[in-house]
Amino acid sequence: MGKVVFAINITADGHCNHTDMIPDEQLYEYYTKLLRNANLLIFGRNTYQLMVPYWPDIAKKQSDTKATNEFARVFDSLDKVVFSTTLKHVEGNNTRIVRASVADEVLTLKQHPGTDICVGGLSIASQLSERGLIDEYHFVVHPFLVGKGPRLFETVKPRDRLQLDLIGSKAFQSGVVALHYRKHT
Repeated sequence: MGKVVFAINITADGHCNHTDMIPDEQLYEYYTKLLRNANLLIFGRNTYQLMVPYWPDIAKKQSDTKATNEFARVFDSLDKVVFSTTLKHVEGNNTRIVRASVADEVLTLKQHPGTDICVGGLSIASQLSERGLIDEYHFVVHPFLVGKGPRLFETVKPRDRLQLDLIGSKAFQSGVVALHYRKHT
């Protein structure tokens, strides 16, 4: 059984907005390595629509930098589950829509042998964290104070205080710091 792994870009003041990140080669290499340990990506409609068709197009065209192209290839190759009650169809043979409970579906998915399940998006992560279903967190902190945008756990709060154990960190030349935590046992 693999782990459920959540990764998110956040600003130094705790806001989560993809437009406030520093997309450099080191960052793409970091996320590519993370995705290589996974066999499934799960996200909600909003995150899915931010990622697709953008990354599959980069994967096909190979029109960006080496690290960006590799991230796109790995992203595009993975199976994907999109949680949505409004989405009518998804792109790609390796993507499916699930309309059931996020927590129930992830509990079922965790029973299958395999590698990690990567979680993208604030709403899905909040729902899974509330139920204690995320095993590892990757907070990629960008050196900006933006004062606006969504925040993690803004809509769904964890039931109890969740203690995390730091198991690694990486500082990038850009000033970005990646913090890797595991749920305390």
